[in-house]
Amino acid sequence: MTNNPKEAIILAGGFGTRLQGVVKDLPKPMAPVNGRPFLTYILDYLIEYQYDKIILSVGYLHEKIEAYFGSQYKSLAIDYAVETEPLGTGGGIAFAMSKCSSDNVLVINGDTIFKVDLSMFERFHEDKECQLSIVLREVEDVSRYGSVTTDSNDRIVLFSEKGASEGRGFINGGVYLIQRRLFDNHPKPERFSFERDLMEKLYTVEPFYAMRSDAYFIDIGIPEDYARAQVELA
Repeated sequence: MTNNPKEAIILAGGFGTRLQGVVKDLPKPMAPVNGRPFLTYILDYLIEYQYDKIILSVGYLHEKIEAYFGSQYKSLAIDYAVETEPLGTGGGIAFAMSKCSSDNVLVINGDTIFKVDLSMFERFHEDKECQLSIVLREVEDVSRYGSVTTDSNDRIVLFSEKGASEGRGFINGGVYLIQRRLFDNHPKPERFSFERDLMEKLYTVEPFYAMRSDAYFIDIGIPEDYARAQVELA
């Protein structure tokens, strides 16, 4: 990607309901893993790929994140898009995007690490010259997640709901490269779902593309995987 600086939005506003029994009074991305917040592992991963600035899309207990990180983490400048009321994934991304200056912005989740080769993903997005690229991950059974189907040119041709199909297949890995103008070209209400109201509505008229990756993945949203993170991220 030719544009500078390299910017990423991290969706860090979740309530962490399923983790409440294990991690109390902290937003999910601040859950301690080996004595430091899970979010630091994500930031270190972005630093590896020379990202310059991140915007944390935050809401619930955002002050705990801000108190810990402030405006800088190592080489990363940090800004905050604070939601006073939940805007949904789409509203949260659009609001955070207003604080970006790059043409293309990486968007990832604050409670998962999917160690995609971001240099490869950036080249993929640039080659496709599209407004939205996503990373797919293969799983044993897509019925828990819903699946994504692509054609021979990697263009997305179908989003299937949870339970609509089963067996091996590809799911949305929650890693996106988005052209900022996508939200200008397709205005939405302040609150909306990025997946349901934008991706799954527009893919038939806008060429959206998907790159496959088998990189390491962990989601700390459930206690079993949070416990696994303590070992695997040691």
